[in-house]
Amino acid sequence: MQNCIIASTSTIHGSGPLEYLFEALIELYKDCNEIVFIPYARPGGISHDEYTIGVNNIFKKINKKVLGIHMFSDTKEAFSNTQGIFTGGGNTFLLVSQLYKNKVMEPLKNAIDSGTPYLGTSAGSNICGLTMQTTNDMPIVHPPSHKTLGVFPFNINAHYLDPDPNSTHKGETRETRIKEFHTINSQPVIGLREGSWLRILNNQITLKGNLSARIFEQNKAPYEINPESSLSELN
Repeated sequence: MQNCIIASTSTIHGSGPLEYLFEALIELYKDCNEIVFIPYARPGGISHDEYTIGVNNIFKKINKKVLGIHMFSDTKEAFSNTQGIFTGGGNTFLLVSQLYKNKVMEPLKNAIDSGTPYLGTSAGSNICGLTMQTTNDMPIVHPPSHKTLGVFPFNINAHYLDPDPNSTHKGETRETRIKEFHTINSQPVIGLREGSWLRILNNQITLKGNLSARIFEQNKAPYEINPESSLSELN
């Protein structure tokens, strides 16, 4: 039984980091005192230690302690008695590369599938799809595979942006890029807007937050689903 929060972002406009999720995180981590944090995505190139210290300061506000996975001599040890897990945002290519390099992908997947509470934001959410191929990030490194955790049978496009009709920018929209993805790949893609997240519990996947999400399926017109809608049948 999976028990996850898969969020588009850690921070929304007018709110501190993760604050908009605090109520949901208190429920998610209700049986946890310590949380293993995976800082591999390194937003802005910060160090693993910097990232972990910052996240620990945030989690103190909900009375939780954070331990960076890089602090363990063996990553298997990190997952042996894991109470909860958080994978933060940053660069998805770097994150996936490090998950493979440090042999974390398989034990992370096993922990999630066994019910260990999991939070992913941004890059940490991208890795929960079938592949990381719908990330917005630059390929600053080349991971050995684009295949990711497959927590659910579709992909995420975090930070999904709608076209701005008043913009003079003539480049590709997110929708255009996802349509390009679907010329070759078949799995659905969820355009997850800022402030939205997926709640996975008891084999149910539910859209949370105040905004709709945009659903892209191969050979179909994109469509919207409203908050509290189920995505459990999407595959």
